[in-house]
Amino acid sequence: MKSPEFDGHERARWAGRAAAYDRSFARLCAHPAAALLEAAGVDKGHRLLDAGTGTGTVAALAASQGASVLAVDAEPSMLDIAATRLPEGATVLATLPVLPFPARIFDAAVANFVINHVGNPASAVAELARVTRPGGRVAVTVWPSPPPTAQRLWSDIFDAAGAERPAGLPRLDPGNDFPRTPEGVSALLDEAGLTEVTCTTLSWTLRIDPEDWWAGPAAGLATAGLILDHQPPSVVDEVRAAFDEVTAPYRGDDGLLALPASALLAAGSKH
Repeated sequence: MKSPEFDGHERARWAGRAAAYDRSFARLCAHPAAALLEAAGVDKGHRLLDAGTGTGTVAALAASQGASVLAVDAEPSMLDIAATRLPEGATVLATLPVLPFPARIFDAAVANFVINHVGNPASAVAELARVTRPGGRVAVTVWPSPPPTAQRLWSDIFDAAGAERPAGLPRLDPGNDFPRTPEGVSALLDEAGLTEVTCTTLSWTLRIDPEDWWAGPAAGLATAGLILDHQPPSVVDEVRAAFDEVTAPYRGDDGLLALPASALLAAGSKH
């Protein structure tokens, strides 16, 4: 069920970096939270699983709306921050696609930009369905392909700086990969046995301080951070100069970046 090489890379890439994530990429990932909970049919009193909670953005919003939330993540430093935003005992260290819960115990399960970080996305969605009761709902978000401007600019920045990509960037096994399209994400939910599956595209503008947006890759986060980690110091300086130049057209009078972003939001019902 698992893909040890890919999953191991993901664990190492995020280990101990929750503070940098909370400052940078978490800001990007936060936007779909309300729509994700709505798609999952989360209501007051519902028992919700937030799988891959990160620093707890979605879980905290659900708790503020009266849901009974259990937030899980594979990275302890993420849960340390999430725990400060959630009721006591609401966090559990666990890793998709194998969760330590009985079947059919949650009214809803959500995963915000998580299945793109597991080696077997189909098994991850099937596990979310397993722990959801009949009549409950599962909702997930995924970055689309081609990537939106907020992520694509990192490739433009590395190109402008002449930064070499390291050989062997982690990739899913072809047999586990799926199209990052509405049809591709919907198929994952269909294959997990969910019904009434829908998939929509969310679009928004991320407003963020340039230093916060730089902070994620500078801490080694995500693919951009992996690439930056492999550059000699002189090239890192060139990448930073390219960052300032490439992002300049997106800076407002207030100094903040305004980066176009989009995501795929898919949801289905457990029969």
